[in-house]
Amino acid sequence: MTHSQESDETLASATGHDSTTEPGLPAQEDPSAAPLQEAVPAKGAEPAESSVAADSAATDSPATDSPATDSPAPAKPAAPAKPRVPAPSPSPAAFAARPKVAATAQAPAPGAPAAAVPVVDLVEAAKFGRAEEDGHVFLLLDGEEFPVGQYPGASKDEALAYFARKFDDILAQITLLEQRVEAKAATTDMHKTVGHLREQLGERTAVGDVNAALTRLVTLEASIKALAGAERATHDAARAVELAAREAIVAEAEGIAGEDPAAIQWKVSSARMNELFESWKQAQKSGMRLGRATEEGLWKRFRSARTVFDRHRRAYFSQLDNNNAAAKTAKEALIEAAEQLSSSTDWGFAAGEYRRLMDQWKSSPRASRKDDDALWARFRGAQDKFFAARQGANNALDEEFGANLVVKEALILEAQALLPIKDLNTAKKSLQNIRDRWEVAGKVPRDDMQRVEAGMRKVEDAVRAADEDNWRRSDPEAKARTSSALSQLEATIAGLREDLEKAQKAGDARKVAKATEALEARELWLEQIQKAAADFS
Repeated sequence: MTHSQESDETLASATGHDSTTEPGLPAQEDPSAAPLQEAVPAKGAEPAESSVAADSAATDSPATDSPATDSPAPAKPAAPAKPRVPAPSPSPAAFAARPKVAATAQAPAPGAPAAAVPVVDLVEAAKFGRAEEDGHVFLLLDGEEFPVGQYPGASKDEALAYFARKFDDILAQITLLEQRVEAKAATTDMHKTVGHLREQLGERTAVGDVNAALTRLVTLEASIKALAGAERATHDAARAVELAAREAIVAEAEGIAGEDPAAIQWKVSSARMNELFESWKQAQKSGMRLGRATEEGLWKRFRSARTVFDRHRRAYFSQLDNNNAAAKTAKEALIEAAEQLSSSTDWGFAAGEYRRLMDQWKSSPRASRKDDDALWARFRGAQDKFFAARQGANNALDEEFGANLVVKEALILEAQALLPIKDLNTAKKSLQNIRDRWEVAGKVPRDDMQRVEAGMRKVEDAVRAADEDNWRRSDPEAKARTSSALSQLEATIAGLREDLEKAQKAGDARKVAKATEALEARELWLEQIQKAAADFS
């Protein structure tokens, strides 16, 4: 600690304040004052540094209201120290043994680099203060003089420069605070710093333009107030964004919890609910604080939504377990019936029973996917066993029926040779003989059954059509009906012709047209009946 810092702290302890209160601000030092005697504080001030008291080797006199009487008599360094009194002044004995140097330079400590000495504009300082021969310094403010302290054992310029530098320290803090405001730093402690600087200026412990400094502080207060308002607006906007994000988390959780348990997709919804919980924890950990009441209210809503969702999920899966158990019981009964049929050789009956069991299986409720797949594998296995056995039996029969297929294919060729039919009676007798041998030939393989049956059916259909046409032509009743209709129509046509001639002779155009129309229609009918009669001939 330099001697100027010791003096600063001595003055600060006398007034109850530190000379540097702004957090993060560097301590202001006065290198040129280090080798000089401590300044005597103004009235009411007393030194607080124990290092100064330890250096004192002479009796300290109590401070008084008059700065002139506060300076103690010099003493030799070897003089014994006297007991401290309630309000001591720094003893010059502590400085007597130290070498005197100019007020504008500081002697560097052995082995330490030389420090730059702050330059004080004594002309400017003289506008706001003065110093006396004994080291007492006074502040000129609004036409009044205020004692600021004493700098014994130094020239008037050195004493005035010392207290001017103390004022420069205050100005440096004001400048630093202005820079912080301009850089829009946090305003957390700025008002406190302004208050402390105003207190320092009010203590009258430095020489300078106090009014100008106070004016800068007033301006600073307004700037700090505006900056604090902007901070609050930014903070409120960020808080609104954070609140909206939390609200969105809670609202989505409540939406999921409010879905119909019978229609909800539990896997997807459970994963999403877990994601929302992780988002909530991350917001609690790194997000902006919203206030205890707000956060507790949102958390209660979110927790309630998760509780409802978990309750619905547990109820759903509990019911699902019950349904799975009932489905398993019903399908195991179907499996037992299918396994009993798997060894049956009554192929037709067993196949019909399997179709019935399959219909029941399809209408039964599903179990869980894992259980349902296992149950279906058992049911399908019983079916496969039966149908494999039936297929084996059919393959054996098909091998046995292969010879019958050769016989029936030959009979089909023989029947097809009857077409086209020339003699119906001969064709009918030949086809009947082929049919008799067809029945004797027996069954053919299943895969060829439709083909051979279709080949024989084609010939049978041709013979049947020829027989029906022959019957239609030779039907006596139809022939008699045709002949009677022909006779009646011929008589009607003859009458219509007579009517036409009479109308023509009478010159009745209406009757002529009517008779002509009726005659043409009857002649058309006559043509059709004559064709039908020709078919019976």
